Amino acid sequence: MTILVTGCAGFVGFHVAKSLLGRGETVVGLDNLNDYYDVSLKNARLTNIAESEGHESFQFIELDILDDIGLDKLFKQYRITSVVHLAAQAGVRYSIENPGAYIDTNIKGFLNILVSCQKRPVEHLVYASSSSVYGKNKKIPYAIEDNVDHPISMYAATKKSNELMAHVFSHLYGLPTTGLRFFTVYGPWGRPDMSPFIFARAIFEGKPLKLFNHGKHKRDFTYIDDIVDGVIRVLDSPPGNEPPYAIHNIGNHKPVDLQDYVKVFEAAIGKKAIIENLPMQPGDVETTFADITTMQNEFGYQPATSIEQGVARFIDWYREYYRQ
Repeated sequence: MTILVTGCAGFVGFHVAKSLLGRGETVVGLDNLNDYYDVSLKNARLTNIAESEGHESFQFIELDILDDIGLDKLFKQYRITSVVHLAAQAGVRYSIENPGAYIDTNIKGFLNILVSCQKRPVEHLVYASSSSVYGKNKKIPYAIEDNVDHPISMYAATKKSNELMAHVFSHLYGLPTTGLRFFTVYGPWGRPDMSPFIFARAIFEGKPLKLFNHGKHKRDFTYIDDIVDGVIRVLDSPPGNEPPYAIHNIGNHKPVDLQDYVKVFEAAIGKKAIIENLPMQPGDVETTFADITTMQNEFGYQPATSIEQGVARFIDWYREYYRQ
C-alpha cells in the first residue's frame, strides 16, 4: 500500500504519518506549509519524521490541495491506494474573521481530493470532520444519528459539507469514504492556536489566561495517541455497506470542566494561572461530549489516556521544545 496523508506537517497528520511509517507502510505526505501558524513548527515536525523509524518509506510533497493538476500527477506517480485527508483550514474563531479561506481549502480543496480518489480509485478515503458540526445541540452525548443541520460557524459548515460531498461520491462512484468527527485533540506537537498551547504559554509566562464563558465550558479532550489509534483502525476497515460511506465520532467520552483542565495544567507546570474571565465567544459551544459507541463496537476503539497523563506528556514536550 501507498498511503497519502494530506496535512502531514500539521498536528494530527504528523502523528498519523509517523504511526503508519512505524508499522512499515509507504507514506506520501502532502502539505502546503501555509502560515496560519508558525511554519517553523511544521518544519520541525517534518524533520522529526525524517529522523523517525521507517523514514526511508516517506516522501514529502509540498503541494496545495487546491492544485488539482498537481494532485492528479501525484496520484498517478505514486499509485496511491488509500488516503487519510487531514489538510484543512482549521479554527472556529478564525472562520468568523476569514470565511473565504474555509470555502477555498475545505470545500474546493476537498472536492479535488474526492475527484482524485474517484479518477484513480483508492481503497479507502478517511477524512477529518469535526465535533463542531453538532453546533448547539442540546442532547448529550453527541451521537452520529443526531441532526447536524444547524452549524454556528463557517468552519463547522464546511465540515458538514465535506460529509455531504463524500456521500455523493460514495453513492455515485462506489468510493469508500469515512468521516471522523474529532473531539478537541491535544498532545505533543499540537497547534499553537488551541487551548493547551494557550494555557501553557500563559502560565509559563505569568500572563493572564483568558477563560471564555467564565470557564463554564466542558470539553471532550482527546489525547493524540488515542485519535491516531482510531484513525488507523478505521483506515484498515473500509465501510462494507451500500453505499460505502460512514461517519464516526472519535473522542475521549469523558468531558472535563475547563476550570478543572486549568488545574491539571497548573499541577503539571508547578505554577498558578492568572485567570481573566470573559464572555462567551461567537461560534463557541458550552459542551462537547462524544458518543463513541460505533467506534467501540465496530473497531474495538477505547481511548486509554487520562487528562492527567496527556497534559503531563504535553508539558514535558513543551518544556523541551521551547526550552522552558
